Amino acid sequence: MSKIYIAGAHSRGTTMGYYLTYLDSSTEIVAYLYNNEEENPAEVNGIPVFKINENSVLDTSCPVYIGTRGANFPHIMDTLTKCGMNQIIPVDVKLDLDIRNQYLRKYYASVGREYPKLDELKVPDNWKTDEHLSARIYVASSAFDKPLQQPYELAPYEKLLHVGAALTDKKLDTDCFDNVGDNISERNTQFCELTGLYWIWKHAAEDVVGLCHYRRHFTVPEDWLERMEANDIDIILPLPLYVRPSIEGNFRSRHIPYNWDYMLEYLKGNCVDDYMTASNFFKETSLYFPCNMFIMRRGALNELCSWMFPILFAVAEKGGILEDNYQNRYPGFISERLITYFFDKRRDKYKVVYADKNFLP
Repeated sequence: MSKIYIAGAHSRGTTMGYYLTYLDSSTEIVAYLYNNEEENPAEVNGIPVFKINENSVLDTSCPVYIGTRGANFPHIMDTLTKCGMNQIIPVDVKLDLDIRNQYLRKYYASVGREYPKLDELKVPDNWKTDEHLSARIYVASSAFDKPLQQPYELAPYEKLLHVGAALTDKKLDTDCFDNVGDNISERNTQFCELTGLYWIWKHAAEDVVGLCHYRRHFTVPEDWLERMEANDIDIILPLPLYVRPSIEGNFRSRHIPYNWDYMLEYLKGNCVDDYMTASNFFKETSLYFPCNMFIMRRGALNELCSWMFPILFAVAEKGGILEDNYQNRYPGFISERLITYFFDKRRDKYKVVYADKNFLP
């Protein structure tokens, strides 16, 4: 049996703890640790949560995985070092991606499903096409975004899309603005990148369209479009994320339950075929697709948006504007869960594969 500590008792830390114990059932989490003034639970699934300082006594033979925001790494590493810990493992983007892929591969095998990764598909040597599909991945960016620590050069298939353009006189250096034509740009403070999704739905002309963020981009091979075409792929989604105890339970614990309740109420009254299926799915499922990122063929995009936006508009009208800027983004948080359900229900209709994504500090 191997014993470990996890530094971080919120979603990042507890998710990493779940991945590690799932991958190796002999792993025992001794405790979750923290050293700040944030409110933390007393325990996580029966495992104690301790606040530490430089005088805390820990088992120095145990590795410590740091499952917090990267900005917190130096502070918690300093405290752990002063406690005598010498096996400190910060879970950065690369390590998180590696462990998550391991977990997903094992989980999908356990339920008898394929784990489809775009970068593992091949273009057959004898594959030919008379005409390639047109494609564009739109990169949602706002005039209010914080600068990147290092410059990022857009890939040839990426195009900057200014979201929330209706809310500022400052224009980004692009020719794509989400306040042109039929749009919901003025709702960006609530709908976030979904104002970009709405604009893409109504105005983009490409056969294959994608949406990513100025800090989050898909890491795909150069021939990703050929791989889509040659393997009849309809949709590329980011790796699913594990949340506890379920998609619904996670939303209720992190956001305002009233808005979730009304979403289900709307489904019950307006999407009867989805209501019971979705209700059970959200209660029983712990994997969902985060960040409202995708690459998909036009037909799938049209079906998704025609189904999802009426739900989100109704939820936003009922829930109104919230004073808390983070919680006010509830339409965007709900959409991540709706997208997950939408494509799970249509697994027999659309061929979906997954792609890794990066995060730019």
